Amino acid sequence: MSVTRTRRRAAFSRFRREYRRQRAGLYGAAILVAAVVLALLTPLITDPAGMDVTKATGAKMSPPSLDFPMGTDESGRSVLLMVLWGSRVSLLIGFMSALLSMTIGTVMGIAAGHFRGWASAVLMRITDWFLVLPSLVLALVLAAILGGGTSTIILAIGVTSWASTARLIRAQTLSVEARPYIERSRALGAGHWHIMTRHVLPNVAPLVLANTTLQVASAIVAESTLAFLGADSGSVSWGGMLRGSYDWGAATSGAWWYVLAPGLCIVAVVMAFTLCGRALEAVLNPRLRGASR
Repeated sequence: MSVTRTRRRAAFSRFRREYRRQRAGLYGAAILVAAVVLALLTPLITDPAGMDVTKATGAKMSPPSLDFPMGTDESGRSVLLMVLWGSRVSLLIGFMSALLSMTIGTVMGIAAGHFRGWASAVLMRITDWFLVLPSLVLALVLAAILGGGTSTIILAIGVTSWASTARLIRAQTLSVEARPYIERSRALGAGHWHIMTRHVLPNVAPLVLANTTLQVASAIVAESTLAFLGADSGSVSWGGMLRGSYDWGAATSGAWWYVLAPGLCIVAVVMAFTLCGRALEAVLNPRLRGASR
């Protein structure tokens, strides 16, 4: 047991040392930490009553000022307050839908790569079907059928965006199962569950980790797009703010702050997740080390 812990600590130390060399990844991680900390502290540092349109104290579409650093919306609410509370919804949907997508994609990919014959063929045809269909349109239809709500948006994004991950994991699973020690495990009587969980999963885990960060970025963009198209979660989010600015003609009326604030937040967080994902990919894949520095 001590040998295993020593190896894990050494592997983690190597990972941390290599990640520190990825400057872009460090910048991305710093942005993400700041965003997550602000989202978690929002209920402690702000008053949720300010989100109530009946208690708004500002003028409608007021430009940035000392009282409202990011201006106000069409109801007189602080855009800064909306950005802070919207970060909780956008990040939650991004993380949870990416987790759901990666879980489905990993299970389907490993199963399709491990099993042979008709089982693999059926799994891959299902994957191909989800690949061919436009995921955004399918998510929009699913959200419309299931109704509004944060959990609905998470489910809609998660179950429509796993197909590319499954393809990627299947290719890696086929590569792992071609190694000699897998044949030795089968010869010693190892079953399907043992091989998939003890041998295949640990070898594809780095790929899953790197792809998850990229999937979170895609999920945040998808949530913003769905909210802009009208399939919102019912709570204030960055995408919902963009939808509100569009409905009230913020861009055409000169209320640039209403559009710029949530737009920059989406761009910053998506860029941060992308930088982290590229850095993780470079660290975990020796052939790519040095490419993202």
